[in-house]
Amino acid sequence: MRAWLLDRLDGINALRLAEAPDPRPASGEIVLAVRYAALNPADRYLAENQYPARPPMPHVLGRDGVGTVVAVGDGVERTREGDRFAVLRGDVGITRWGTFAERVAVPVQSLVEIPPGWTEQEASAATLVYLTAYQALTQWPDLPPRANVLVTGASGGVGVASVQLAAAMGHTVVGLSRDPAKREKVKALGAAVLDPQDKTWRKQAKDLLAGKGIDLAIDNIGGSLLPEVIETLGYGGRVSVVGRLAGPVPQFNTATLFFRRLKLGGVAVGTYQNAEARAAWTKVLELMMLHDTRPLVDSVFPFDQLPAAFERLAKGPMGKVLLAVGAPATESR
Repeated sequence: MRAWLLDRLDGINALRLAEAPDPRPASGEIVLAVRYAALNPADRYLAENQYPARPPMPHVLGRDGVGTVVAVGDGVERTREGDRFAVLRGDVGITRWGTFAERVAVPVQSLVEIPPGWTEQEASAATLVYLTAYQALTQWPDLPPRANVLVTGASGGVGVASVQLAAAMGHTVVGLSRDPAKREKVKALGAAVLDPQDKTWRKQAKDLLAGKGIDLAIDNIGGSLLPEVIETLGYGGRVSVVGRLAGPVPQFNTATLFFRRLKLGGVAVGTYQNAEARAAWTKVLELMMLHDTRPLVDSVFPFDQLPAAFERLAKGPMGKVLLAVGAPATESR
């Protein structure tokens, strides 16, 4: 099979497209012929040695994907060759080879069915970002049932998922996006959307919320934006820290947390055990089906153009960037 091999933790430029042995399923595993795989910032972080995992080299990145079963290992029941599945969160792409390959071996417990009515592209784009967004929204047991939720980087994969799920839960959602066209698209998902480059955005957010503060901020950006986000929080406000696309937070003053009793909490969907991930995925699907929402696909790149796909991811897509592995790289809807 062809696979994108990572020979050293030296960044995306260390990837090379090469022939690799076809995987064989161990007991309790199946092998998927990958149709589509989704890119995530965490793939880049792992390649840049900024992630806790230290997989054996060479390694194959890719945590999400959809494929067709082509081999079934011992002990696997009710799964046959020709069945189609999406990959749920697990070790795929982290400590074992991932979906940036024509075939991938996956433990059967890390598979989920493609939701009814969804395309293969939509299903391949969904599991990791929606589980991440769900954890970001639900890790605070004292969050009001009708909260004011701020989402930074609202047009990215986790950002879109956070806006959709927060709106479906009945929260009031304010999103941040720098691009005017993307702001209009995020608005259509159920959020009021502001430009974080506008120095008055914090006042605008307060006005939108009739003077009330933010109860929960889901921060995908970090950097110099995080202190501004903290300023918008009301008493007892919380920040679910998902990403750091803008890098470290400069000169962070912890005193800003004191008098409003603010809380910061990291989001790590990798801490979900399989049963927790499956339960969370079930809740995600219930919310999305009830409110008739689908994952958004920004663009689809041919299998041999993975570096270009990562460039698109770095520029800030509207939704998910996909790799067409064993399927046509047709334009997304």
